[in-house]
This record gives sequence, structure tokens and C-alpha cells, in this order.
Amino acid sequence: MPTARFQIGDTVMGRWPGSNLYYEVKVLSYDNKTRLYTVIYKDGTELELKESDITSLTVFKQGVTRSRSRSRSRSPGRPRRSRSRSPARTPRRSSSRTTDVHKEKLKEALEVRLTPVEKTETESENQAGGRYNLRRRKDQGDGKTVELEQKTETETLLRTKPPTASAIKTTDLEFGGRVGVFFLMFLLPVAVLALLILCGQKDASLQSFPLELPALESLWDCQVFGIVLLWLLFQAVLSLLPVGKLVEGMPLKNGKTLKYRINGFYALLLTAVAVGVAMYQEVDLSYIHAHFLQFYTSALLIVTLLSIYLFIRSRWASEDELAPGGNSGYIIYDFFMGRELNPRIKNLDIKFFCEMRPGLMGWVLINFVMLQAEMKHQNLENPSPAMLLVNIFQLLWVVDGFWHEEKLLTMMDIVYDGFGFMLTFGDLAFVPFTFTCQAYYLVSHPNELSAFWIITLIIMNGVGYYIFRKANSQKFAFRKNPSDPAVSHLKTIPTATGESLIVSGLWGWVRHPNYLGDIIMGLAWSLPCGFNHLIPYFYLIYLITLLVHRNARDEHQCRKKYGSAWDEYCKAVPFRIFPGIY
Repeated sequence: MPTARFQIGDTVMGRWPGSNLYYEVKVLSYDNKTRLYTVIYKDGTELELKESDITSLTVFKQGVTRSRSRSRSRSPGRPRRSRSRSPARTPRRSSSRTTDVHKEKLKEALEVRLTPVEKTETESENQAGGRYNLRRRKDQGDGKTVELEQKTETETLLRTKPPTASAIKTTDLEFGGRVGVFFLMFLLPVAVLALLILCGQKDASLQSFPLELPALESLWDCQVFGIVLLWLLFQAVLSLLPVGKLVEGMPLKNGKTLKYRINGFYALLLTAVAVGVAMYQEVDLSYIHAHFLQFYTSALLIVTLLSIYLFIRSRWASEDELAPGGNSGYIIYDFFMGRELNPRIKNLDIKFFCEMRPGLMGWVLINFVMLQAEMKHQNLENPSPAMLLVNIFQLLWVVDGFWHEEKLLTMMDIVYDGFGFMLTFGDLAFVPFTFTCQAYYLVSHPNELSAFWIITLIIMNGVGYYIFRKANSQKFAFRKNPSDPAVSHLKTIPTATGESLIVSGLWGWVRHPNYLGDIIMGLAWSLPCGFNHLIPYFYLIYLITLLVHRNARDEHQCRKKYGSAWDEYCKAVPFRIFPGIY
């Protein structure tokens, strides 16, 4: 049986099929039956080459020293024949006639318009590529971009025809398509309302159904609606303050980048100061607890109005401003998913603002209000240990989110999803009114904790936070600079896109260690409520369901994008979220 001349991992020179042009490639595998090498070019193209089409770097450099060019020689008057060539690339001969000609060609090659590849959810979680991905996405077959690489004197200049940005038509409908999202738009608001009613009543058992629903007129209060509007306006003003750094987001389809003001942590501090001033002025914050259902219905009305506005304004958005996930052509589906990717009013990016500011700030404020309400209703001089743990644990999560706010710009919600009813409802209604259900529950259902349970819960939340933060920091550092000493030791699997998948450390333990850490923290948030009712565990159940569904989306996108490399990765890291289980 013939042996392979080149080993896996070797960097060699490979001839592009149908031409005499050689490029630097990396050997991925060798098939003894076909005697073909699978190699990957620098632009992410993965091909199978014969051994005769591959030469070592040493031999190639010796040949280059003699010829000074990799371009095929031909008679000056001989017309160029049509040859097979790299998709989206047109080889150019290295000029050796005059310095002026060489400079002119170099200038022409550098005047290429590069269209960035959109990052998918998968890239936000698993990949370790650069922040600006200019490599062609081979597995998705768009063929729209090339990577402009620095060339040595022995390399051929590359150029491409400027691509035209166009909207990607949504064909894979999620959440059950048009019928599914239609029912979700009605079921989600009703489910949250039922959750709040259960948490607030004495009998929080699921057996208490059917619920005693309040009168419809009691769910509306103009004053409450005004307070919610003022809250949104206050947070919007804070987000526009010229404090914090100004960063660029991921490149858009048209090659442009949007600027974002990263000042969430400062806004959190200013919000805390504002709450302190309100308490000093003897503002009764327990008003929020007493009118909690009215606050929810007011937020729901704002969500509906904002979603309608976003959908209408998207009709005038250009094609390259539309989101790939909400451009199906079906009104109901696109209204739910969101058509426009980055709707903006002047300097205010509506999606980026709503993603964290009103909801997460409101989450912390509502928790604090519930702490005060517990002391008032239970006649306590100090808040209970259970209420304190819930407040501290969740405050840590929110502070961490604002401290690392910049990393939100690489997440799927920002780079892929449109801003429609789904995200608007999630940001402005679901997060602040369901993530606070543990604190809201404890106001009416106190639970005593022993010292053992207090210590156990602190350790559990600490372990979950460590896994969550370590995994995210490791991923972000590797994506930013794979040569960073903190992550350079990690083992990776190369892919046809030119990026790598981490297969060691926390990311070699499970495919989504950050999900695992998040779930452990979610359990630590729910356990202080005891085991009398299932309602306080709603957040944990929701979180597991959400992350399992998101993992399924990851798997689908990864398999399309990475191909055989993803199969290899799945063999190396068999468990998705829970080690030994799933």
C-alpha cells in the first residue's frame, strides 16, 4: 500500500486545478484508496489534490528563486485561454516589467471592495475566527467574498469583482412557521400574565387552575403607563450620554459597520443613584409591587405599538438592511421575527438599546422593590436570607452583562435576528416580569434557609458563574487573538472557512459550557424558594428549553457551514450541554 508523502498538518504548496498557479495550503487528510490529499487554502477553499499537484515549500522556493514568478509563462501575443480558476478570484500575473506598472497593479488590487460575511449564531458560540471575517463561506455557497491577503514577492495579486449586497430570502421558517408564530404572539403574553397571577396569590399551586382572573379594567392604569414610558425615556437618555467607549459592531452585508456607545455599566450606576435619590425623597417604591399586573400590561401595550412601528418602517428599509431570519414575505412571520436588522433613530440603535437597558435595569429594580415589599408584608426588620440570595445572585449576573456589554455585539440577537415582536416582547416584557418571579414569589411565600443551604447555594452559584464567565472569556479571547498565551494552548480543529473549533479546555468538555454555567446559576436562583410550588422554577424550565432549542439551531447552522469538520468536532466533543447526559 502506498504511503503518504506529506503528513496531516503539513504546510505545502498546492496547484490550483486547471492552472499552473500554486498557493500555500495545509494538508487535512489523505485517502489511501483514491491517493488524494484533502487540503485547505488560505481563503477557506477545501479541495482534493493529487500528489503530483503538491510540492514542499523548500522545493517550491528553490523554483521561485530561479523563475521569480508562479504565473504561467506565455508569448506576449498569445491570447489568454479560458481556464478553471478559483471561484470569485481572477489570477493576475506578477508584473516584472517596470516599477510603475507594478505599483499600478498593486493599487488596482488594493482597491477591492470587500463584503464581510455575516456571523451566525454558531460563530458567536463555537468559532475562534477573527472579529472581521472576510473569508468566503464555502459551505453556504454564497461565494460573495474573498480574503485580501498580504502577499510576498513570490505571490500573485488577487482581485475580485465588487459584489452587490442583496437581501437573503428567508426559506427555513422557525417556531412552526406562520401558524406557530401566530399562536405564540397570543400564548406568550397570556402565559406571563398567568405566571404573575400565580406568584402573587396565596395558593401558587398549578392545581389552582382555573385562575381567578382580575377584571380587565383593573389591568389598566394611565399613571402606570406614564411611569413605564418615563422609564424607557430615562434609560434612552442614559444610553446616549457621551461616556464610555465608542466601538464598531460586526460588518454588515454592505461592508459598513455601525458604531455603538458602550456605557451600560455607567448607566446602571446612574440608575442606582436615581433610585437612591427617590428613596431619600420618600418615594414609595412598593407602588410597583402593588400595581405589578398593571405595569406588565403597560409594557405589553408598548411592545405591541413598538412592534407595529418597526414593521411599518421596515417597508422602507433597503434590502441590505433586512435581517436574514425575518425576510420570508409572510406578514405574520416577519412581524414576529422582525424584518429590519438594525433599526435606528439618529444615534439610538433601538435593538441594541432594548436588548439590555430597560429590561435588565428593570429586573434589578423590581427585585429590589420585592425585597422591600417582603419586609413590609412579612413585618421583617431585615430581608430574609432567601430574598437576599436571589437579589445578590441575579444582580451579579446583570452587572456581569453590563461589564461585558461589548461582547453582545457578536451575539445572534444582534448580528442575525431582526427586531420584531419576538425580541421586543422578550426584552421589554418577558425578561423584567418573569426573571423576577422568584423575588415576587417570596413576598407572599417566605422560605426559611438553614446555614447549610445558604452555603450550598453560594457555592453552586459561584461554580455556575465561574463556568459561564470562563467559557465566554475563553471564546472571546481566542476569537480576538488565537496566539494569546491564555488560549494558545487550546487544541482546535481547522474548518473549510479558515476558522477553528476549540476541542479542549471547557469547550472540549461540552459544546456549550457557557450554557451549562447559566443553567447551574438558574438552579441556584430557584432553590431559595423551596419545594412547595413549581412556579418559582419557571425560569429554570424556560432557560433549559431555550438553550436546548438554541443548541438545535447551532447544530443546524454548524453542519451547513463547517461540513465534515463539524462531524469531526462532534466526535471529539460528543456532549452538547450536560456532560454524560446530553
